[in-house]
Amino acid sequence: MTFTRLRVLALALIALVALSFAPTAHADQGTVHIRFLKGGWVIGGTIGEGTLTFRGRRYPLAIGGLSYGLTFGGAAINLRGTVRNINSPRDIEGVYGAGAAGAAIIRGPQAVVLTNQRGAVMSLAGTQTGLMVNLDLNGMALTLK
Repeated sequence: MTFTRLRVLALALIALVALSFAPTAHADQGTVHIRFLKGGWVIGGTIGEGTLTFRGRRYPLAIGGLSYGLTFGGAAINLRGTVRNINSPRDIEGVYGAGAAGAAIIRGPQAVVLTNQRGAVMSLAGTQTGLMVNLDLNGMALTLK
């Protein structure tokens, strides 16, 4: 082997060793608790608040949104669950879209899995209280307060 090839091989080996010690970025997860009011007649609205708990700290959330479709009535919705695939609290921010179907007369269960444009995935379950029938498309925006 020539000296140049030996030097290239040594540099490649050093680079490989250095990369093996570099920290790898792994997405993390947190817990979410959100409470919001939803109501409407064909066009609906959502407003609420919540909390993200991530790496031992709590972050307040603001929620707003619109829906369109078969929407009738109003309900208070209380959901808890996890958010996965986040590296910082800001990754939870964004617009979450979903098709929804549900009904509650006084009280009913709710469960939903939502994804935003940053890849955060929320898996939530809880209760819906009120008089509400819906088969609609929803857009919900979450922001840190």
